[in-house]
Amino acid sequence: MFRRSLLGAALAMPALLRNQAARATTPVDVELVLAVDVSRSVDPEEQELQFTGYENAFRDPRLIEGIMGGPVGSIACMMFTWSDWHIQTVVVPWTKLDGPKTAGAFADAIAAAPRRTWLYTSISGAMDFAAKQFGQGFEGTRKVVDISGDGVNNSGRPVAEAREEALAQGIVLNGLAVLDKQPSPFSQASGLPPLDEYYRDEVIGGPGAFLVVAEGFTAFEAAVRRKIIREIAAVPAPGARVERFA
Repeated sequence: MFRRSLLGAALAMPALLRNQAARATTPVDVELVLAVDVSRSVDPEEQELQFTGYENAFRDPRLIEGIMGGPVGSIACMMFTWSDWHIQTVVVPWTKLDGPKTAGAFADAIAAAPRRTWLYTSISGAMDFAAKQFGQGFEGTRKVVDISGDGVNNSGRPVAEAREEALAQGIVLNGLAVLDKQPSPFSQASGLPPLDEYYRDEVIGGPGAFLVVAEGFTAFEAAVRRKIIREIAAVPAPGARVERFA
């Protein structure tokens, strides 16, 4: 019996070690999820402005300096695109960023990411998907989701439900609302408030949550750069709940 117990323990040891290795996490200052709207209201030109804006943000020396300036000196970041309630696609997987080389590689991955367009706008679906991405090899002092979009939720479950569940997990939800010059008929006919007010009141949440408003896709690059720099700050300075870029 004793020998069989020893044999069983010996056989179980490799699996135990693998499980321990799987649970091992790399400490970072922030775990940052970038959630990018690719619904029908975002035309190909506007989508390219979005991707280019994120790409250039991670090439900016100021952002890289911010990444390196935290207590750990690194962040973990990933990007996915979203549209309908069931359509979310990881375009850049979790990556540790700790200097110009890794930030540049992340920017290259964004530049090479596929551009696709779908139909509806499910902010709730994006929140649900984003909340499941944490805990994959990294452990940050903060967990932040950066949701960018140009429309209100029109697919999937109510935003309030998804938002509440994400906040209960200690996730901070920040928003980047793009005020399109030609808002969708759905938004106009729904009786909902303007998009910036909608994002402020219904989307963002958590300690220090804030909204950046880009007044048109041409303002997206400046808006997203400012937003990420503020998100990765080691000690986020008290700032406006809503910032605007024209």
